[in-house]
Amino acid sequence: MTLRSLGYAYVNFQQQADAERALDTMNFNIIKGRPVRIMWSQRDPSLRKSGVGNIFIKNLDKSIDSKALYDTFSAFGNILSSKVMCDENGSKGYGFVHFETREAAERAIERLNGMLLNDRKVFIGHFKSRKEREAEMGARAKKFTNVYVKNFGEDMDDDKLKEIFSKFGQTLSTRVMTDESGKSKGFGFVNFERHEDAQRAVDEINGKELNGKQLYVARAQKKGERQTELKRKFEQMKQDGMTHYQGDNLYVKNLDDGLDDARLRKEFSPLGPSRVPR
Repeated sequence: MTLRSLGYAYVNFQQQADAERALDTMNFNIIKGRPVRIMWSQRDPSLRKSGVGNIFIKNLDKSIDSKALYDTFSAFGNILSSKVMCDENGSKGYGFVHFETREAAERAIERLNGMLLNDRKVFIGHFKSRKEREAEMGARAKKFTNVYVKNFGEDMDDDKLKEIFSKFGQTLSTRVMTDESGKSKGFGFVNFERHEDAQRAVDEINGKELNGKQLYVARAQKKGERQTELKRKFEQMKQDGMTHYQGDNLYVKNLDDGLDDARLRKEFSPLGPSRVPR
């Protein structure tokens, strides 16, 4: 038992009015160089973790900090927590407010979504867990109409791209991305009217050769979707690696401080080839 502070505490007032005054006047005060957040005690973990009443705010001005966010949204109901996400450069432009009730969250969204905060139009919506966001992206992926095409030559233009893909169905737009001189960058987009036509184009043209180059054709993804998918694949690779070594990795404890990697390998070498993982 270290008796080290866990970074949070409870204060029980005799009078509710005193607790309300502390909440109103001391929230985000600086104590030992750090702003403290004060909220009503909520010991029900199911309410804290349910996400009910939790909203997401983006496109925040850099000047809006957690206190300003709290002050702005506290008019709509009791707030369990509020936070502007930051890095070493300050605000990242988005944050979260967790209301005690769904009704308070609904009022905040209805009144403030699309409004100007410090001359910036903010987006406010219900917070969605990663599982919910991935489910939505999966549903959109099944109904895509926009196709990404890459690895074609510099002579490709919008009309030629349309000619290649229009045989699969009605296209709403075709666009070859170009540099400042108007030369093709080797990739572009085709937007179909129907999902079925877009899917058929992907199935039939992806991997086919055009003027000696193998085309890559796939569903067009937004930047956020690409990042999420890459992160998911990376996590899966890590998990696969852990599973691979789970059966042959040993934990050795109570070693002398002077023992190094080379000595450890030497001690275990008679039993077979090994390495010291990091």
